[in-house]
Amino acid sequence: QVQLVESGGGLVQPGGSLRLSCVASGRIFKINAMGWYRQAPGKERELVADITSDGSTNFADSVKGRFTIPRDKTKNAVYLQMNSLQFEDTAVYYCNVNIQVRSWLNAIAYWGKGTLVTVSS
Repeated sequence: QVQLVESGGGLVQPGGSLRLSCVASGRIFKINAMGWYRQAPGKERELVADITSDGSTNFADSVKGRFTIPRDKTKNAVYLQMNSLQFEDTAVYYCNVNIQVRSWLNAIAYWGKGTLVTVSS
């Protein structure tokens, strides 16, 4: 059983910052890519950022230069540091982690339950 626990969402004013956290626990053999998606009201879920096991990162154009995605392998954790937040960043943010639970099994993607980020004045 694998669990992803997210934290750090909340209400923030435009221009402010928030840091989201996601920690994976349970029966984990290996973690590959870790990332964050978001879903705004009435819109499809979209990739925000991800990071591979070797540290390569990928960001949505809309967040480049404002968001970073640190990863702590010792804690099976990934973070999303969000700076210069805009109204358009309001969404539920989901952690997504590609995990191999046994050496002989393929890795699959696990999702967190989501954490709400609201950017409002």
